[in-house]
Amino acid sequence: MLLAVDVGNTNIVVGVFDGERLVADFRLHTNELSTGDELGLAATDLLRRRGIDVAAIDAVAVANVVPPLARSVDEMSRVYFGRSPLVVGPGIRTGVSIRYEDPRLVGADRIANALAGRHLYGAPAILLDFGTATTFDCVSAAGEYLGGAMAPGILISLDALVSRASRLNRVELAAPPSVIGRNPAASMQSGFVFGYVGLVQGIVSRMRAEIGQNARVIATGGLAELFAPLIPEIEAVDPHLTLVGLRLIHELNVD
Repeated sequence: MLLAVDVGNTNIVVGVFDGERLVADFRLHTNELSTGDELGLAATDLLRRRGIDVAAIDAVAVANVVPPLARSVDEMSRVYFGRSPLVVGPGIRTGVSIRYEDPRLVGADRIANALAGRHLYGAPAILLDFGTATTFDCVSAAGEYLGGAMAPGILISLDALVSRASRLNRVELAAPPSVIGRNPAASMQSGFVFGYVGLVQGIVSRMRAEIGQNARVIATGGLAELFAPLIPEIEAVDPHLTLVGLRLIHELNVD
């Protein structure tokens, strides 16, 4: 079995694959101070609770965008699973031609998303990842990773406003019944949710103009389910896109 580990700025998403089938997945809160033992104990306990035999894990693949956790994740893999992890980065086969000015600067999760998006949904494609940041990644009709765009995640934006405006309180991120808010909470929800919808639609429209109007739009990330019903351009929501990309990258690098 493969343990796929996607280390993000907010959450560490872990998935277990038995061949092509995802048999378990769970999330851990990202803490840059976590030790290898803390990660290992949490991961093995959650695996056992899901009926997964830890000894059955025979490979570990990692996408990590939090450099301070690199050593801890490596220790977790070696000590608790007895495996040297495959870490997505320079020198690793990904099957994706990267057209970024400096390919080394592309986040490992974005490469995994590009590979999985092309594999599962075809190309050209625009892949939206609603996480700490909202990322837009473009895959050409030829399957190349072209680059993309990044915007502050909506939760970061909400936190920034609440911290700087003394009379505004944090609100639930949900679409209000009307764009015209009639109280402070509804007004904030309208501005944040519908404003973010406009941001996404605007960038997708410009990207399609560059790579093709037939580009499929696939969403992933923690807030994808919130926005997908509000953005007709989104054709599918795939919460496991990055994990699938890690599985595919692992398969490309198996000797």
